[in-house]
Amino acid sequence: MKTLVVLPTYNESLNVVSMLEAIRGHAPHASVLVVDDGSPDGTADLAQSVAERLGAISVMRRTGKGGLGSAYRDGFAWGIEEGFDALVEIDADFSHDPAALPSLLDAAMAGADVVIGSRYTAGGSIPAWKWHRRLLSKGGNMYASMTLGLGVKDATAGFRVYKATALSKMGYRSVQADGYGFQIEMTYRARRAGLTIKEVPISFVDRTLGESKMSGTIVIEALWLCTKWGMERCTGRAWKPSADVVTTGSGA
Repeated sequence: MKTLVVLPTYNESLNVVSMLEAIRGHAPHASVLVVDDGSPDGTADLAQSVAERLGAISVMRRTGKGGLGSAYRDGFAWGIEEGFDALVEIDADFSHDPAALPSLLDAAMAGADVVIGSRYTAGGSIPAWKWHRRLLSKGGNMYASMTLGLGVKDATAGFRVYKATALSKMGYRSVQADGYGFQIEMTYRARRAGLTIKEVPISFVDRTLGESKMSGTIVIEALWLCTKWGMERCTGRAWKPSADVVTTGSGA
């Protein structure tokens, strides 16, 4: 299975070198695409230096801060065009442990169209968050799953594997949400497209270097979008796979 790890970055100079080295160590046969949003701290240049040293690493330099969802859409499009079979989402700040890559890829190899590295499935774990942060995260996931009929425990998780064929069936290029909303919308479309979703337990930790990109606006956007999609689902106006499926690239 030809695999591409898509790594969005913005001001990750403190993490990008060690993250790329860790990905190569735990998934030596995978290629990596760094999608950098014009980081003023030189993240892209550092990634390029690692690429020259390790090989099989490409750097996509974007102008301006386009956001997480946009970075993944561009990264997926590049990977599908290049003929990759599976595309991985992972954060650059080590909140997602690259050591879990083999277990997620194994699940994809076993037949899952979408693999979610889940904090809330049996065996998953999260740091010692304060009660209100834990409540917000788990409550948001429960709301999204019930409202949209997702049938997953961690719809906001950002550590994932997608088959290229699955992305095409999901019409990923028209996904507009960002942050948590992007992950929920991708899960929703996967479910609507009848794809096989598998949750694999992971240990999630907070970043130790650099600044978090999370904001209250991202959370509010996700909750609003869940409500909007839920209403569309109830009125028969929900997204359908045949409406805007993109089939660019072979995905084979």
